Amino acid sequence: MSTLTIAIVVVFVIGYACIALEALTKVNKAAIALLMCVCCWTLLMFAPGSYYPEIASDSVIHHIAEVIEHHLGDAAGTLFFLMGAMTIVEIVDSNGGFNFVRDALKTRSKRKLLWRMAFMTFFLSAILDNLTTSIVMIMVLRKLVQSREERLIYAGAIILSANSGGAFSPIGDVTTIMLWIKGVITTQGVLTEIFIPSLISMLIPVAILSLSLKGKFDKSQNLAKSSVSQFTKTQRNIIFWLGVGGLIFVPIFKTLTHLPPFMGILLVLGILWTTTEIFHYNTSEDDTMAKRVSDIMTKIDLSTIMFFLGILMAVAVLQEVGVLTMLGKTLDETFQGNHYLVTGIIGVLSSIVDNVPLVAGCMGMYPVQAAGDLAVDGIFWQLLAYCAGVGGSILIIGSAAGVVVMGLEKITFGWYLKKISWVVFIGYIAGIFSYWVIRTFIFA
Repeated sequence: MSTLTIAIVVVFVIGYACIALEALTKVNKAAIALLMCVCCWTLLMFAPGSYYPEIASDSVIHHIAEVIEHHLGDAAGTLFFLMGAMTIVEIVDSNGGFNFVRDALKTRSKRKLLWRMAFMTFFLSAILDNLTTSIVMIMVLRKLVQSREERLIYAGAIILSANSGGAFSPIGDVTTIMLWIKGVITTQGVLTEIFIPSLISMLIPVAILSLSLKGKFDKSQNLAKSSVSQFTKTQRNIIFWLGVGGLIFVPIFKTLTHLPPFMGILLVLGILWTTTEIFHYNTSEDDTMAKRVSDIMTKIDLSTIMFFLGILMAVAVLQEVGVLTMLGKTLDETFQGNHYLVTGIIGVLSSIVDNVPLVAGCMGMYPVQAAGDLAVDGIFWQLLAYCAGVGGSILIIGSAAGVVVMGLEKITFGWYLKKISWVVFIGYIAGIFSYWVIRTFIFA
């Protein structure tokens, strides 16, 4: 490994450490990711010819420009997909589309509420994203449970259910979106082979957590009020089904047209945007401005988008200089090609550091093969989708859902580690075992 390559790796590791220690440094991780990205690419430009010896010296600069545009195109597909999906969810939520969630969860039984909330979160996060689903469910939870001690148990269940639900859907988690857009997993593959492991990883922890809840709520505290919207019930239902139904349609659109997934998201967003504008014709301007899509789009978390851009482009540098390929070979040699063990360890690591760069790194470490574990829908890629998603629940800082719930409910790292982490780990291992059974005896 050359001195320049070592310098690039050092910059990446320092940047990664600053991102992981965001709570201590108080510097937004998006800013660090962008700096890390630019610094790594700048270092590569000090001796570009050493990394592309087959390219003539007078053409290497032009070649690198093409390489950057290629990686930027790959990243842009993921980013536009995320922005479109986030906007669609905001439109549905802002116009009362999720009122049915509040109505469906009403019950006086503490254990029934836990199970209803877990299943609702599990399936919603497969359609929406686990971050948005967690926010919606926590807002509902606050209206249903007043006891803070009990509410924390429900909050822990929401985190693990959201991450488990996002793992079996191509649009349920940022990491599965990345793998799906890359083409290493397919919609049919993850739905048929990852669904059962994901479900088991949710059922076992929730069953254990339910043992700590007994009795019923007081009649006065289990009443959830629906949010107010200027639209009629019929209009809210149309918005809901266009939004959520549209997200479900995106994989179908990709299969039918062979266009990139973000084109399907833009189609759904365009239809939903046009529909809401038509609905606004019969409402006064003062009442509708806060609900218009153009205003709703300002609520999109742009710093998250910038973070993903910086991370994906920084990882691309490591791929270009050959570091990821070398790491992949080292892992294979160390664990003798046991991809169950490799992905299992990656899943545990994703509870400590962000799973987005981990998955991006793996995509660069392992080339897609025509057959075997590394083929499309192979054991490695499907397990990576499962482990990176579910493994993030082991620690509360290991997923976007965990971090946002931690902030909303003021959950401490120590409480989660003591009460939730061990039950999540049991479900995580059980899910991997169930996947081994499925691949060995059913889809062999």
